[in-house]
Amino acid sequence: MSEKENTVEDTEVERNGGEAQDAVTDPAELTALLEDARGKADEHWDQVLRLQADLDNLRRRSERDLANAHKFGLERFANELLPVRDSLEMGLAAFDTENTAKQKEGIELTLQMMTSVMDKFEIREIDPQDQAFDPDFHQAMSIQERADVEPNTVVTVVQKGYLLNDRLIRPAMVIVSRAPGAA
Repeated sequence: MSEKENTVEDTEVERNGGEAQDAVTDPAELTALLEDARGKADEHWDQVLRLQADLDNLRRRSERDLANAHKFGLERFANELLPVRDSLEMGLAAFDTENTAKQKEGIELTLQMMTSVMDKFEIREIDPQDQAFDPDFHQAMSIQERADVEPNTVVTVVQKGYLLNDRLIRPAMVIVSRAPGAA
């Protein structure tokens, strides 16, 4: 017996708790063992591929969540800022005498500055005056019978709506038309 065969035989003896076993030499048994090993290898390969796909999906989901957190992180800030803008617009609308020209100019400048800040952070207003009512962007406050406009048209904007990066943060509050006599 060669030295290499002794080593293999000794290894077999060690694996089997010191008992020597005859090596498998039957081709049918070898084929069965090979098929079993291939089956286990294929099963393990499938597990590796599934785990890799799960990790890729988790990475993509984490990247998307992080991007959304950055993109919409100002939503709360924007919601707090909108009533201030509404107040400024109402204050500006209340000034129509020349005695208050400086006050009006100050409010206009403040409103321009606020508008530029909102534009910088991609906060866009929705002003649907004379447009078709869209429940995705408008909230109907009441309905008004009107013969001069198409039914379901916004006839009055009570309060403008706003989008943050094309996501609705506040719908426009509107009054919508209805055909006369329609119930």
